Amino acid sequence: MKTYPIPMIPGPVRVPQPVLDAMNVDFGSADLEREFLELYNHTEASLQTIYGTHNPIAIMTGEGMLALWAGLKSVLVPGDRVLAICTGVFGYGIGDMARALGADVHTFGLRYDETLGDLQEIEQEIIAFRPKMITAVHCETPSGTLNPLDGLGRLKRQYEVPLLYVDAVASAGGCPVLTDAWTIDLCLGASQKALSAPPLAAFLTISPRAWEIAEAVNYSGYDALLPFRDAQKNFYFPYTPNWHGLAALDAAAQLILDEGLDKVYQRHELAAALCRERIVRMGQRLFPVPQAVPAPTVTAVYMPEGISWEDFDSRLRAYGLAVGGSYGPLAGKIFRIGHMGSQADMELVGRAVDVIETVLGEVSKAA
Repeated sequence: MKTYPIPMIPGPVRVPQPVLDAMNVDFGSADLEREFLELYNHTEASLQTIYGTHNPIAIMTGEGMLALWAGLKSVLVPGDRVLAICTGVFGYGIGDMARALGADVHTFGLRYDETLGDLQEIEQEIIAFRPKMITAVHCETPSGTLNPLDGLGRLKRQYEVPLLYVDAVASAGGCPVLTDAWTIDLCLGASQKALSAPPLAAFLTISPRAWEIAEAVNYSGYDALLPFRDAQKNFYFPYTPNWHGLAALDAAAQLILDEGLDKVYQRHELAAALCRERIVRMGQRLFPVPQAVPAPTVTAVYMPEGISWEDFDSRLRAYGLAVGGSYGPLAGKIFRIGHMGSQADMELVGRAVDVIETVLGEVSKAA
């Protein structure tokens, strides 16, 4: 398999050596050895700090989509009203997932290059629709945007919406995620983005209200949350967990905490600022509109004129740089630079934009 010395794909990201080392141990059976329970408890405590919550966190074996499905299946039944706040591919996708479960989904959609601002229209939707759940995505990686969520939390409290469900997979570890302050009931995460671990663990915070609703729904399945409620107390997990994946996640979270959250967030902001400043200086256009909030973990850029994404990607990779394309209606229209987690590194970002500038020069000369 070919590797690239300048990895800037917006997840899964480059895994630091200490995280890889944490996996390189011969383990016993995770559902029998108390060392696993101790590791699970330590990992949960670290994630609670990163996610700004006192709520328990269910850590599951699987990629990030596992947490998204777990959070929906465990609390929704057919006919439940869901207000899906959509500003990108994943926001609309979550609405589709809830709809597939039989929920009555109302979509409040914005353009993919916009983020949440004035919430008056959303407030009116809540008053009229009276949803059981509001869903939102904090960082829309396919479009490089970050949605402010404190206002949604305020509306949830004001109108006593039972559940606020948030995808924070690509933001946590790269910028503040304040689960309790924003009154998020189900805050979803995964190991492979800003946490910089392999895609082996998905997890979500669970509020007391979410536990109550999960108990009433009583969903059973591999992705069910309810079995995790007493898993630590009883030392009985619903399936054999992936000890290696948990060890990697624990080591990755510890690296963040050892560096310090404020320093980690500053590192991401500086890397993003350098990336965008250089991109604009090259004469290229950033994707989100000026009023939108750009994500500190990923930069989205309009494709240069006169070249296809496939050709552009091939030229970048010839110089050792791997960036990402996009999905859905943005496929072939933008490319993305993932300065998240271990890739939020000024030297690495500098090398990446140097390659982009070189390739753009080649394209310009050939035109």
